[in-house]
Amino acid sequence: MSESKDTSQKMFQILGNETAPQKLDPWWWLVGVVVAIVAVLVVAFPDPYRSMLVFFLDGMGISIYVTMLSFILVLFVGLLGGLGRVSKNPLVHGITTLYVEVVRGIPLLVQLLFWYFAFPSVIQSIGLTLNIVAFQKYLADPIGMAVMGLVFCYAAYMSEIYRAGIQSIAKGQMEAARSLGMTKFQAMRYVIMPQAFRVILPPVGNEFIALLKDSSLVSVVAVADLTRRGREYMAAHFNPIQTWLLIGLLYLVMTLIASRIVTWVEKKSKME
Repeated sequence: MSESKDTSQKMFQILGNETAPQKLDPWWWLVGVVVAIVAVLVVAFPDPYRSMLVFFLDGMGISIYVTMLSFILVLFVGLLGGLGRVSKNPLVHGITTLYVEVVRGIPLLVQLLFWYFAFPSVIQSIGLTLNIVAFQKYLADPIGMAVMGLVFCYAAYMSEIYRAGIQSIAKGQMEAARSLGMTKFQAMRYVIMPQAFRVILPPVGNEFIALLKDSSLVSVVAVADLTRRGREYMAAHFNPIQTWLLIGLLYLVMTLIASRIVTWVEKKSKME
């Protein structure tokens, strides 16, 4: 009975469709090495590395929070920008193209400084002109303005990634979907975008890693992230070598882990 059951199961197997066992990404060893170096420094030299690590932990949390929140918003705003870039409406296409070209031409640091220092002044001026008390008393929230600056800048690059992904799909896909009775929105939602997402996954992952590193720039606009914590500790204890060595290692740990996760997601999407 068991032999016949095994035979029937083999009959339904399709050659090449068996799920291959997933292998662990070999580059996780590099993550382990960097984490081990941090652990050795903290254990072997508790003064100053242990106190530094404790002081930096909340800054790491802020860096991760700003990065994750900004990236989620970048994905959404970038999608709107990408759809605008492929739109046949000349007004929508023109506005999104102008946004992409202008924003990509201004350094991220300058944009962050604008959102933190200049934007509140603009709001206050509008409040004085229109006699709106709430606007007159507006004060910039450091984290809010930092996220705004990162999203505004990175969404321009993400728009181009979405545009390239959408345009990489053959036009026949849209025509086939429309011939089946789908609206243009339904065709984009159920046919074009699922295929485009697989195409753009690698550059989107790279943008996430770049955003994680560029989040260090928010330290110049009063955000108590990892980099700002490093500046504060160095200013108080006058030990730049140890401070920036540990800061660099902590950023390396975060970016390496992010890289491995991105690689895993890419492999997972190819298997589906």
